[in-house]
Amino acid sequence: MKKIKFLDISFENEINPWEVEAFRGAVVATAGRDHILFHNHKKEGFRYSYPLIQYKRIGKKPHIICIDEGVDEVHYFFENKQEGLMLGNRHYNLVVENINLNKFNLQVWDRSFNYVIYDWFPLNQKNFNEFKTIVSEIQQFEFLEKILIGNILSFAKGIGWNIDKQIELKITEILRTNIISLKGTKRGAYTLNFKCNVFLPNYIGLGKNASLGFGWVRENRRNKSEM
Repeated sequence: MKKIKFLDISFENEINPWEVEAFRGAVVATAGRDHILFHNHKKEGFRYSYPLIQYKRIGKKPHIICIDEGVDEVHYFFENKQEGLMLGNRHYNLVVENINLNKFNLQVWDRSFNYVIYDWFPLNQKNFNEFKTIVSEIQQFEFLEKILIGNILSFAKGIGWNIDKQIELKITEILRTNIISLKGTKRGAYTLNFKCNVFLPNYIGLGKNASLGFGWVRENRRNKSEM
């Protein structure tokens, strides 16, 4: 079991999907680049670990999600916060809608939870070439399931949680796939339903570019079932 602090800060005014990266840049500039958890860059390169401050667009509105040490760091943003930010060439009126602070006990259970994961990037160039050779839908699901389990293990490692029980995970439905261009590279983004015996807080990000709002998870309470 691992206990974490989890902070969700939402803002009143809507942004466009392509403005999440600009929103992140504006928040980083406000907080100051000396505070690495806002942007995961070091002088010598990247901070190759799970992002503890993440930027999302949920219900068309921007959110800042802070986990553990990220919760302790976010005050640097509020100490310097102005009435507005520039999102590219557009002025954005920065008004906090809600601040929701929680503590969660993360653990592997004997039952399953149902989740939706949105715009998840499971495939890089290497495993995409392997994936496209798989003809069977069942085997495709199994291939993606292994990647998603790996993403959960990476999340656990990034927050100092040693999972010592077997993770049971099953993808139940692929809702849609989109081709998204990110930093000049087109990639397949999956939105799908899955069930898993690991408790995951709502809005947590899994996989590639989780800090920019990709691969965020929400519990699907309308479709509860046992694995």
